[in-house]
Amino acid sequence: MAAVLTPGELRRSRNPAWARNTAVLSAVSALLVLAALSGLVIGAIHIPVREVWSVLLHPTDTEAYQIVWNLRLPRVLTGIMVGCCLGTAGALLQGVFRNPLADPGIIGVSSGGGLAAIAIMILFPAQIALLPAAAFLGALAASAVVYVLAWKGGASPVRLILAGVAVNSLLGAAMSAMMILNSEKVQSVLPWMSGSLNGRSWPHVDTLFPYALIGIAAAMMLIKPANLLALGDDAAKLLGVRVEVYRLLIVACAAFLAGAAISTAGMVGFVGLVVPHIARLLIGSDYRILLPVSAIGGAALVTLADTAARSWFDPIEFPVGILLALLGGPFFLYLLRKGAKR
Repeated sequence: MAAVLTPGELRRSRNPAWARNTAVLSAVSALLVLAALSGLVIGAIHIPVREVWSVLLHPTDTEAYQIVWNLRLPRVLTGIMVGCCLGTAGALLQGVFRNPLADPGIIGVSSGGGLAAIAIMILFPAQIALLPAAAFLGALAASAVVYVLAWKGGASPVRLILAGVAVNSLLGAAMSAMMILNSEKVQSVLPWMSGSLNGRSWPHVDTLFPYALIGIAAAMMLIKPANLLALGDDAAKLLGVRVEVYRLLIVACAAFLAGAAISTAGMVGFVGLVVPHIARLLIGSDYRILLPVSAIGGAALVTLADTAARSWFDPIEFPVGILLALLGGPFFLYLLRKGAKR
């Protein structure tokens, strides 16, 4: 007598990729939960998991409550949103540029947001509330410049990458020049330049949350055109996609997400490079699954790296951006060597 398959088993037997994608999404979600929990437990003062749950479920005015609720929880939530934004932005850019080396920090998007943010911090410190909007506008302006420079009857992915690298170099020089010319104010900017979650609290969560929510929602709405653009410009045009319009929208969405992350955590790099690339190796290029996995994976990576950065070198707190650069730099070189062998 033949065994009767459940609806889930029937779906898996018809589509093997469904089981693989579900397994990867479950694994990366579990990793994020583990990362968040470790961020609440580990620190200069170790707080057991049971006490963390007790504090979260039954708040009382104890030392553990002050540490978990006022220090570690907002920092973990900020790290999750920053990683989510950067992972999503990287996945979008790698798809629209059809290049695994595309990353907000490499093609000038992060530098544009960074230059605008530094200008606010150094030249207009009284307008610090405008920092997120300025970072987004800076990232968007850098994207627009890259797009204009790459335009030649259309913006091919190769020209976009080359223009992005050039604009990134130019903006990096402008940031250095601004700091040298205002050396007496640089000390307050240096932690932000290194990329750090130190001191992030509930106001940062409240500020970043709407930007992250809007950016992620916009990215999800661009899944279908991103999938079609991944087929190539000619194929996408045959399927009725307005290639240049959707490419510009996707780049703008990535700039918005990167600008939001930069405004809160500073120049945190390589998340948008490493996470989407690994996700693509595991589950392929279908944005219906690639985008959620990249977002959750980015959140897990930033949260884990921040916990490591503040606990491994105790009593010194290492900027998470430096630790991620130590991880992402070798990975970037690996991608370059792998590409060179093809």
